[in-house]
Parts: sequence; structure tokens; C-alpha cells
Amino acid sequence: MQTDHITILQWVLVIGSSLALFGVAPLARTAAEFFGGRTKDRAPTVVALTSSLVISWLFAKSITNAANLGLAFGLIGGVAYAAYYLSFAVAGWVIYRMRTVGGYTSIHHFLRSNFGRGAVLVFSLLICFRLFNEVWSNTMVIGSYFGGVGDTAYYLAILVFTALTLAYSLKGGMSSSILTDVIQMALFGVLLVVILGAIIPRINYSAAPLLSSGEWTMAAGGNLLLVAILQSFSYPFHDPVLTDRAFLSSPQATLKAFLYATPIGFGCILLFSFVGIYGQVAGVEGQAPVEVAKLLGGPILLVMNFIMITSAASTLDSTFTSFSKLAVVDIAGAAAGAKQRGGGTSLDAEYLTPTQPTPSVKRGRIAMVAIVVLGTIPVFLNPTILSATTVSGAMVFGLAPVFCLWNTQAGPLSFHLSVGFGLLCGLAYALGVWPDSWILTSGKYNGLLSVSLVETIGCTLLYLLPIPFTKNASR
Repeated sequence: MQTDHITILQWVLVIGSSLALFGVAPLARTAAEFFGGRTKDRAPTVVALTSSLVISWLFAKSITNAANLGLAFGLIGGVAYAAYYLSFAVAGWVIYRMRTVGGYTSIHHFLRSNFGRGAVLVFSLLICFRLFNEVWSNTMVIGSYFGGVGDTAYYLAILVFTALTLAYSLKGGMSSSILTDVIQMALFGVLLVVILGAIIPRINYSAAPLLSSGEWTMAAGGNLLLVAILQSFSYPFHDPVLTDRAFLSSPQATLKAFLYATPIGFGCILLFSFVGIYGQVAGVEGQAPVEVAKLLGGPILLVMNFIMITSAASTLDSTFTSFSKLAVVDIAGAAAGAKQRGGGTSLDAEYLTPTQPTPSVKRGRIAMVAIVVLGTIPVFLNPTILSATTVSGAMVFGLAPVFCLWNTQAGPLSFHLSVGFGLLCGLAYALGVWPDSWILTSGKYNGLLSVSLVETIGCTLLYLLPIPFTKNASR
């Protein structure tokens, strides 16, 4: 298939799929629909919520990382990255208890009630930074299928794709995000089967070369596996795309969705890492998804392009929706000192409190446009680090005790000590000044494992240390 024909078909996929999603997206008119994902006064079902959770985490950057880790380390690389999806089970159970035992109706409600406005501000800044990065890092993956950095086609593809995704997000907010996530999850599954179907015949219909690839050692991927497990106790709580979905349906339905999403997400990311593992067997170099797709031929390159479009679009619309809710509902409510009530199953409890006016859908749409503009600017600065998942995970490790030990009588000092220590450790690692003498293992990600182990102990102790004094002060 000629290159020009492939490029034309890629444009057809980008524009056609986006217009189709705009057509099916519902028009949100109320706050419950736009911010709460309600359709005809009904909360999202378990199936819809599970699909939305999984596909929103199967973003273009994520599946590219999974394939590249499979290429670099073999099977253990895929397993290591898939281990991050234990985050679903951790967050699902913790937030279920927060809702049913604590009566909290949102993450910001919990933080405002226990740690004050300062904690809400710090937390909001952390997740704003994450959402900002999600925009450019995922759209850059799409651009790479149309040209190299600096090419006109590269930037044009990013701008067109982002604008079309914004269009259907503006139309329905969380309602359209949930509905389109179900469609995108189904597409992802079909496309993944097609890609694996192209790989299996090339290894004589035997999974042995894929399953026996790599070495199960610390230096060859084991470091990252342990990092992923440790970060699963903090990483999900700084992702509003995930936590927002934990308050849309009843606590029982939500817990089921999060628990179902854990093995499904783990399996999807592991299976996609087989793309990179096959690349290792075939001896390819470079970006695994692109190079393996080229090896498999033009049609598979289009399929790979489509799967990236599907995953990037699902992440972008969720990012736009989460930022909108953060700006209009969460931060505004905390700034006003609004006291929410109820156990979290009723939207009235979260959005229609006596002290807080109904959030403006119009302002929500303006917030979406703002994050698109700000999040697209870095694309033109040509950032070199596409994947910041592991580093950002290190910087927010201080959230682990805040949420996993949510029912302790901790005060603001506990929050700021834990989160502050995590930020300092993560910053030291990101700047390359983490002490080599503290590194216990060899191989790639050994420094990141060292940081994660220190943070596990340090953040927990610093969170617990002020509690006796907090109890005495409150008496």
C-alpha cells in the first residue's frame, strides 16, 4: 500500500471517527448530565463504568509505553507496566469505604473536611499539572503517525485531532465521555484482536516465543515491577479521570466496576505489550508500535493508528471533563467553603447543596477550552520526555497514607508532611540528585525503586507522627 494512500486513510480515520462520536454524544443541559454523567436521571451502569475506567487508562502514551517495555525487557516488561492497573482495586476499595463509612461525596469533600483549604489547593495544583500533561503527551503520539517533530503534517494532525475531540466533549461533558468510552472500549478490543491475529501466524501459532522472552531479574524489569506495585497505592488518587468515576454511581456498583476493571485493564495492557515482545523477537528497533506495524504491513499500520486514535480520544475527552469539574465544581466549592452532605449516591448531595449554587455548564465548557489551549502549547516546544508516568508517580507518593489511611484522625500537618516529603523525593530523582548510595539494585529503574522504597517508609511515618498531637489538640 502506497504511503500517500495510507496517509489519506489515516486522515479519514481521525476525522471520520471523531465526527461519528460527535453524532452519538448526548447534549448535556444540566449539571448532573455535564459533570455527573447522568443520562435521563440514571447513573452509569456497572458495564459502562467498567468500560470507561479501562479505556480511559489505556491511553495512547500508556499502550506505547507497554509495547516499548515489551521490546526492551520481554514479558516482564509488559507485566511490570500492567501492574499499575492494580490501582483500580486499591482506589475502588478505599473510595468505597470513604463513601459508605465516611459519607464523603468527592475527593475534595474529604480533603476539605479533614485537612482544610490548604490541602485542597495543594492537591488541586498536583492534579492540574497531571491533566495539563495528559493533553500534549497523548496528542503527540497521534502526530507521530503523520510525520516527524517539526513537520507540518505532525502539527496539523495534532490540532485537528484535539479540536474534534474537544467538540464532542463540549457537547456532552461526562455524559458523552462515558458513552463514547463504551464505544471506544469495544473498538479497542476488536483492534487488539486484529493486531494479535497478525502476529500469531508469524511465530508459527505458538505463544512460546512471547512467553519465554526476557529475564525475570531486577535489572531486566523487576525494578519497574516493584515500583508499579508500590505506586499503585498513591498513583490513582492524583488522577481525577479515575477518581471522578468513583462518585458517579452507587458505592456498590462503583466497587464492582473498579474490581472488574482491574483484571481487564491488566490483561489489555499485557496483551498489547506482545506487540513490543514480538518486535524483540523480530529484532526491530525504535518505537515498538510504529516499527512493528511497518513490519506487519500497511493495513496493520492503519489498525495501529486507529487503536492510538481510540485510546488517545478516550483519554482526552476524560481529561477535558475532569478539568472542567475540577475548575467549576471542586475548586470553586472548596474556595467558597461549601459544606457538602450525604453519602455520595445522590447528585443533589454533591451539586445542589444549600450553600453552593448549581455549577454552570457554560463555565464548564469554557474550562474545557482553556485546558485545550494551555495543554497544546508544549507540543510546539517539542518536549523530549513523552512518558512521565513513573516520575510523576514518585512525586505524588505522599498521597498513599492520606487516602489509604483515610480513617485515622490525622490533621493538616500530617497531610503536608507526607505530601511534601513525597514531592521532595520525586523532585530529587527528577533532577538527578538522588544519592547513589541509597540504590540497592542494578539495572534500569533502580533509582526509581530506591525512591519508592524510601517514600513508602518516610511518607507513612511523617503522616502518622503528628496524629497523637492532633488528637490532644482536638480535646
